[in-house]
Amino acid sequence: MATSGKRYSAARKAVDPNNKYSLDQAVVLLKQTASAKFDETIDIAVRLGVDPKHADQMVRGAVALPHGTGKTVRVLVFAQGEAAKAAREAGADFVGADDLILKIESEGWTDFDKAVATRDLMGKVGKLGRVLGPRGLMPNPKIGTVVGPDAIAQTVRELKGGKIDFRVEKAGIVHANVGRASMEGQQLKENIEALVNTLMKLKPASAKGTYLRGAAVSTTMGPGIRLDPGDLIRTGEA
Repeated sequence: MATSGKRYSAARKAVDPNNKYSLDQAVVLLKQTASAKFDETIDIAVRLGVDPKHADQMVRGAVALPHGTGKTVRVLVFAQGEAAKAAREAGADFVGADDLILKIESEGWTDFDKAVATRDLMGKVGKLGRVLGPRGLMPNPKIGTVVGPDAIAQTVRELKGGKIDFRVEKAGIVHANVGRASMEGQQLKENIEALVNTLMKLKPASAKGTYLRGAAVSTTMGPGIRLDPGDLIRTGEA
């Protein structure tokens, strides 16, 4: 029979699974329960009152976290000419057009974290859907990764700085990475607030009843910390 390690057991004692914590309290607990030897990721799960089986209740979008995710993000850009130059100057890791399309199509290469494309190239990039789609790497206008040439530089900077995209799952839950355990508590709080505010703005008109039904945060190796939904919304709106 598997048993929990000493670190996890100690972390669990600090968290009451029956309690719903304010965001301020939860951030303190996150710092306390991050006991691994590596810089743990901070994750959040938000349960929404939507039914993703209905197209008009699909919640999907992106948010630029004010303090990033604490992770180095490798950005690939499908662009040509001046747009390609702007992407390189903005810090894109890989920039190209037919050459990158061929590499991905023939080799299945996906050694990057985010992909952006100019609108004029989406006719060619579209055929990469079977490779990039399942990995969540396909450029998509709904999350701001299919843009005009003038927006390339800003888009690359936002992605390098920690802009994340999210999509509600079948069970009505949104999972997202909102930082690292090494970040300051206030930084984690502001990142979580930014995500919650974005989710609230995306509330479908057809969603009935309570929209934000529950949420929990955790470190990679730590226990889940339940959040008070009402406090979470009030804090984010303050």
